[in-house]
Amino acid sequence: MSAPVPCTRTLPRQPRRLSLRGLVHAIAAAHRQRRALQQLDDRMLADVGITRAQAEKEADRLIWDAPAHWLQRR
Repeated sequence: MSAPVPCTRTLPRQPRRLSLRGLVHAIAAAHRQRRALQQLDDRMLADVGITRAQAEKEADRLIWDAPAHWLQRR
């Protein structure tokens, strides 16, 4: 008898959802980053490639309004 051949095919990994604690942490981090972005002067904003209007728009987003990929565990 020959030895069984191991299966080398794997299914794509589904991103895991964050726990409640992780979700709160991600939302708080987004809030801090948006406030920090709002404090940058125009020269610093130009260095990162965004305008004052874009920075203000991002800072004005609601606290829980975060991109979906921020809310997934890796």
